[in-house]
Amino acid sequence: MTTITERPSDTTAAPPPAARRRRRIKSMYPTWFYIPSAVLYVVLFAVPTFASFYFSLTRWSLFDVQFIGFENFVTFFTEPMLFQGLINTFIYGFLTSGLKVVFGLALGILLTGSILGRGYLRATIFFPVLVSTIGVGITFKVLMDPFDGLINKTLATFGVEGPGWLTDPAWALLSIALVDVWKGVGIATLIYIAGIVAIPQEYFEAARVDGAGGWKTFWNITLPLVRPATATVVLLSLIGGLRSFELIWAMTRGGPGFSSDVIASVIYKQYQAGFYGLSTAGNVVLFLIVTAIIVPIFYVLNRRQVEA
Repeated sequence: MTTITERPSDTTAAPPPAARRRRRIKSMYPTWFYIPSAVLYVVLFAVPTFASFYFSLTRWSLFDVQFIGFENFVTFFTEPMLFQGLINTFIYGFLTSGLKVVFGLALGILLTGSILGRGYLRATIFFPVLVSTIGVGITFKVLMDPFDGLINKTLATFGVEGPGWLTDPAWALLSIALVDVWKGVGIATLIYIAGIVAIPQEYFEAARVDGAGGWKTFWNITLPLVRPATATVVLLSLIGGLRSFELIWAMTRGGPGFSSDVIASVIYKQYQAGFYGLSTAGNVVLFLIVTAIIVPIFYVLNRRQVEA
């Protein structure tokens, strides 16, 4: 006799065809929210960027455009004034970025400890960030006057002859960089405070139980765990330093001579002189420099964070 074995029926019924079609068709509703941002990005960033690349290869004015190839870039890298601005840009960007990291971390550690008036000190350090850059530049231009400035007068009371902060080519760029650090260190301090506060207190308690001193606690716990904050400060400070213009123009206008000129101030001077194609080429050079420096640093810092 043949035994017929019945296969168990599948209890989960297949969805009807209409439901399957609805599942396959992805809703376009979220896409509509991207369109305004995409339009603004294309109009305000993409189109001007590609237009700058084209006009950097031309000698142009409001009424005429003449294609000249890479002549503007050759001029940019062969003219001593323009090349000096490029060198000053690197010095200024890396100097201000490094000092903001050092002072921001030190102040962040200080202002997360148990000190008197901690909230007031935090507000005081952050206050310069809120002040206009042009206002800060004009104020320090008066304070750093070599003859009537308050800084040199104060030094003179102690028998110290102050230098020509903004009139000596050896001091001009450094003086502006120090003012930039004074104005921007509040942001770095705020970022470091947020990073230090986010560290679990169990790590510090375990370090105290093990008898670790302040230096070992800083080196083995605080410094490694604030690496994301350090990466943020480095990137923001470096981008701001390489693109700096307002403070330099308000304090020295690139002088004395060309000693404090950076790419941004050189570009502005070329626009004033009517060399629009050359100044556009300078904008392209600045864009490429910032991109070439920031992208690898961003990749390296974020890779270290992942590995950590």
